[in-house]
This record gives sequence, structure tokens and C-alpha cells, in this order.
Amino acid sequence: MPVFESSEKFNEVLGGFFRLLGNTPEIADKLLASKLIIRFNYTDPDLVLVIDCSGEKIDVRSGDMETNAIVDMKMSSDIAHKFWFGKVNLTMALTRRQMIAKGPVPKILKLLPAIKPSYAMYPKYLVENGYGQYNIH
Repeated sequence: MPVFESSEKFNEVLGGFFRLLGNTPEIADKLLASKLIIRFNYTDPDLVLVIDCSGEKIDVRSGDMETNAIVDMKMSSDIAHKFWFGKVNLTMALTRRQMIAKGPVPKILKLLPAIKPSYAMYPKYLVENGYGQYNIH
């Protein structure tokens, strides 16, 4: 059984977290410098989130299948959830096909140091926003 009971709840939780990252200068500035547009295609439950770093600020859009993404990532919602706790190694997940990336993978890997602070932010974000039941203990 997946961690998130519905696409709506997963969007609420993860979309909200991505917006928080977009408003956190130490992370957002580095993501914006990449100019990447990343489409995350999640399964179980299904959700599409586009993280657009090509403008002045990070834009998070749900359900956007129209934008021409530079990178397309596909994974289950459970893998994504564990990733934000720092419990999934991106390189290993790509090798094991737990995550499938289309596009310039080296550019994605270069973002790992930029998002490292988010691993500590995610559990705190969950608790502070009433999503404590999703915390991994």
C-alpha cells in the first residue's frame, strides 16, 4: 500500500514542499542557476509536477504535460517520499531503475549538493504543516 492515499494528498504534500524549496534562497538560487525544467512523473498514486527553474523564480505546476521539460523523471510516490528523507541514493536508484531519467542526467546529479539541506527540511515541513503521519521514523 502506498504512503499517500490519493494523488490530491500527494500533490498537496510534495507540491507544497517544492514551493517551500523554491522560497528557500540557499536552495532556490542554485536551482535557478541551472535553468532546468524538470517534469516528475509519479505513480501510485499518479501525479505530474513540473519544477520550472528557467525564470526569475521557481514555478511549481501540477498536471503540466504541455511544457517542454529538459529532464523527465519517473518514479513511484514512495521512492520520491523516501528520497526527500535522504534515504534514496539518486545514482543507485537510477542504476536500479527505481527512478528513470530522460535528459541530461549529469545536470541532475550536479543539483544534489544544492538540495542536500532539503533532507533535513522535509520531516520538519511534514510536522509543521499537519502531515506528521507521513514521517518516516
